[in-house]
Amino acid sequence: MKTASSSVDFPEHDSGKSGASSRRRYLVPLLVPLLLLVAWVIGTEFGWVPPQILPKPDAVAEAALDLAHTRLTSDLAISTERAFGGFAIGAALGLLFGMFNGLSHLGEQLFDTTIHMVRTIPHLALIPLIIIWFGLGEATKVVLVALGVFFPVYLNTFHGIQNVDPGLIETGKVYGLRGWRLFAKVILPSALPSILIGIRFALGIMWLTLIVSETIGTTAGIGFLANNAREYMQTEVVVFLILLYAFLGKGADVLARLLERLLLPWHHAYAPSRRR
Repeated sequence: MKTASSSVDFPEHDSGKSGASSRRRYLVPLLVPLLLLVAWVIGTEFGWVPPQILPKPDAVAEAALDLAHTRLTSDLAISTERAFGGFAIGAALGLLFGMFNGLSHLGEQLFDTTIHMVRTIPHLALIPLIIIWFGLGEATKVVLVALGVFFPVYLNTFHGIQNVDPGLIETGKVYGLRGWRLFAKVILPSALPSILIGIRFALGIMWLTLIVSETIGTTAGIGFLANNAREYMQTEVVVFLILLYAFLGKGADVLARLLERLLLPWHHAYAPSRRR
């Protein structure tokens, strides 16, 4: 027979384990960045790394403060607007074509081969042609980001829908699901993990494309700041902007993971026991 004290001890023990596991989950990913930071400090302080190659962390921090007091906020806002504007267009088109081609055999025959042919062309190689079509304005940057985002979203949406278990579809039909209801209740939830992987991958490509696009005929944006700093050999500014891009990319990845947890609470990969 369990005593009253034993019935209280077990939850406390489990709570302690859960707390330690949760702290470890947040601290372990910080270990490598902290070690790199320590190596950076030691290498620059002892002169093992020349300042023209990698400046000291305090010089980078000073450059960051200078930019923050001048134009960093406005340039960051412009870059974010370009990035997510292109992402919205590319992801929407990727979802639409992926769903249409995945659900329709005719759609697959009409568009899938052509899309794969275009996909083999590096989208950044199309920059000269896009400049001819759209000029050097904002449209060029948004179109380049949209192109980079389109293909991973399309591929993962298409394959996610095509790989839905036929048994689930038949079960849905047995329960009277047809047309839109079958798609919303069975096909889309089953394909959603693959679709979200495509979105997560596309968010990384979004920032990568933006870096390149903002070096072309622009006077604002983080890429412009980096290009300008390179021309004037401001290594500390370049390093800071690289770190900023890394944080922006990590933020986008965290956003994608949060979206996965919100939309896939039923999926075994996102169950609470797997996140401890």
